[in-house]
Amino acid sequence: MSDQAIYDVAIVGYGPVGATAANFLGQAGLRVVVIERDPDVYFRARAISTDEEVLRIWQQVGLADRLTADMQPGAGATFVDAHGVPFVKLLPTDRGNGHPPQQFIYQPAVDHTLRDGVQRFPNVTVLLEHECGQVRQHPAHAELSLTDLRTGIPTAIRASYVIASDGGSSSIRGQLGIGFGGRTFSERWIVIDTKVIHEWPGHDRLRFHCNPKRPTVDCPTPLGHHRWEFPVRDEEDEKSFLNEDAIWTVLHAQGITRGDVEILGFACYSHHVRFADQWRAGRIFLAGDAAHAMPPWIGQGMCAGVRDVSNLCWKLAAVLSGSLPESVLNSYQAERLPHVKEVTGRAAKTGKLIIERNPVRATLRNHFFRTLSRVPYFTTWLRDHRWLPDARYRSGLLASNGNPAVGWLIPQPWMLDEHGARTRLDDAIGTGWAVLHTGEVSPQDWRSAGVPVIRISPPGSAPANGCLVDCDGALHRWLTAKKASAVAVRPDKFIYAATASGRPLPEPPAGFRSHPLPAKDHA
Repeated sequence: MSDQAIYDVAIVGYGPVGATAANFLGQAGLRVVVIERDPDVYFRARAISTDEEVLRIWQQVGLADRLTADMQPGAGATFVDAHGVPFVKLLPTDRGNGHPPQQFIYQPAVDHTLRDGVQRFPNVTVLLEHECGQVRQHPAHAELSLTDLRTGIPTAIRASYVIASDGGSSSIRGQLGIGFGGRTFSERWIVIDTKVIHEWPGHDRLRFHCNPKRPTVDCPTPLGHHRWEFPVRDEEDEKSFLNEDAIWTVLHAQGITRGDVEILGFACYSHHVRFADQWRAGRIFLAGDAAHAMPPWIGQGMCAGVRDVSNLCWKLAAVLSGSLPESVLNSYQAERLPHVKEVTGRAAKTGKLIIERNPVRATLRNHFFRTLSRVPYFTTWLRDHRWLPDARYRSGLLASNGNPAVGWLIPQPWMLDEHGARTRLDDAIGTGWAVLHTGEVSPQDWRSAGVPVIRISPPGSAPANGCLVDCDGALHRWLTAKKASAVAVRPDKFIYAATASGRPLPEPPAGFRSHPLPAKDHA
């Protein structure tokens, strides 16, 4: 045991979820090891989109601008009938997170940038071509048995905690005997990834071709790529589609020729709705596809995993630094699972709209949505109830004193700092806890704990020490709508506590002591 390497956190799996976790924990100054069986980034694009909240998460590790440079802004989703005529269009809405509401991605490029970010931190060790075998838990640590796949040499390491981000077939989840209940849809889907040679009308739009004979997803991806997805019918053999001649037959039906694209790859997948029975087993935490699986219809599979580790990693850092008791780790599943279930339910409902196979019901569907789309605010209602739900926790590590701001992700408008420089809110308040207020407050408990207390001044105010000027008043308006004049913001930017003017702000969590994380490395 004395010869084993010792880490604060071991991350098993180095996809975008594991790489995001490695950036967060590396930034926190923890000693981290990442274990990945593959030698390099997986070559095939899987995730195809992200949203403003996930970009805000990547902003917190200093990578949002680099990632955005390789993304393509989305213009919503258009649902078209068998003749290619739209019957409803859902436009993305800005939720105030300081980033575009919809971005298409090319996942290999995202993976490379996230991994480049990890290389900033000498305290993070990455073991590629290593397989994690048995994981044993002890009172003070977990022990992981590894095999170097290049040499066959076994080794073992110890870590205080383990994040299993090793995918839907997670071996760690299997070892722990954790159930993964739900369903797998019977239809198998062929996914085609291409390189664009010659652009065609509509190449940059996301379209769901709701054709009962052959529903198809037609999706742009950046850096000159494009994707199609379609289901295999019951009477068809999926293997008959896994060759280029069959793929070209499908693409020709979409009006695409060999002069338009080069086929990069194709594969067959199943869609799942599954949730792990528990996301924590002692010192081991499941994240991403290891914890949940959802259909791809609203592009939230990868995003959900990134949200998982954003929630989990700051808590692990707080526990390891001694600033919060270990019991706060139990709030991980309590906070994340309801949101994941809501997102998954919405994805499944959207899928039902797309893949209707009955021609009569499809005709009625088209007429129904065309008619209601003329009704004011219908498409807004549809987007709000069928696309991404609000970022909000209703239970967990929250001071529930009845104020409606508690549990919400605080917006991120542009601010002026004390020097008059324009900056996003998260960059201004840093990576730790902060108390923000719009008037006279005296949160002595928070000050005594070493938490910064920052006044949010209205537009037009002069920059001053200890203040941020709300450039266009967006944060003031949001706080007023939530009946809050002071809020305690967690490191993940969700509101732990809030209060109205003239009322005391709830005190910090039990066992809390301030232990600020290192400033972000913007190099």
